Amino acid sequence: MESRPLRYFVAVAEELNFARAAERLGISAPPLSRAIRNLEAELGVTLFERTTHSVALTPAGTVLLAEARTALDALHAAGRRAQRAAEPKLVLAVKADGDGGLLESILARYAAEPEAEPVTIRLSGWRDQPNLLRRGEADAALIYEPFDRTGLDAEPVTVESRLAALPAGHPLTAHDRVALADLGLPRTEHDAQGCLARQLDAIVDRYAIQDLAQLLKLVELGDIVTLLPESVCARYPRPGVEYREVPDAPPATLSIAWPQQSRSRATAALVRTATSVGGAHG
Repeated sequence: MESRPLRYFVAVAEELNFARAAERLGISAPPLSRAIRNLEAELGVTLFERTTHSVALTPAGTVLLAEARTALDALHAAGRRAQRAAEPKLVLAVKADGDGGLLESILARYAAEPEAEPVTIRLSGWRDQPNLLRRGEADAALIYEPFDRTGLDAEPVTVESRLAALPAGHPLTAHDRVALADLGLPRTEHDAQGCLARQLDAIVDRYAIQDLAQLLKLVELGDIVTLLPESVCARYPRPGVEYREVPDAPPATLSIAWPQQSRSRATAALVRTATSVGGAHG
């Protein structure tokens, strides 16, 4: 199966409108319709339910959409890695406040490794690192759990406590320790990290937060309370924000992730270095 029919299929599946998909692809609607019919004939399944007023994915189409996106991402990533192979270097994706305070130590020790390559730091936004890895735009990433591991491998680097970030003067700041229930935050035994991650993602989406400074400003204003890794709290003190221990909060796990298909010795050396540095600081 060629990549072009898959690209055409994904465009129609995402737009659910042949005219809009054709405009997005820069072609006219008739050849797009023919390409989709040919793809359905090749696969022997119906991908779309079509009426005069609507287009909807069939169950087979829903399955193909997920697989097609993965295949096209892998193809794009292969091209990016081939282009970057001409100038050996290692791209490490890191959120500006998401390295556990270990980035400098990791880079310094990595530079002494025999298989080390020059490292370029790719500063990323909230939860961008997995997609950068899958698209071939980064070779490794430092990222807090949990995250979408599709197509990725990972190893834990360090584990640290989470602290509550509260506005100065909040009633809970009268206590040295607070509980998740006091904060109105979810607590489940089977997926505690996931619940807290979803709660934080909801805050990020609701307020269109781009960075930690914006998040802490919302805390300072009294709009939200949240939990942050202890290393973040130590490096970002603010007059209007107070931090408190939360004994029943799950720990924050910082991991290093890389594409499953990677065979780079330089990347493997970076992973070994990161886990070694993290273990020494744990």
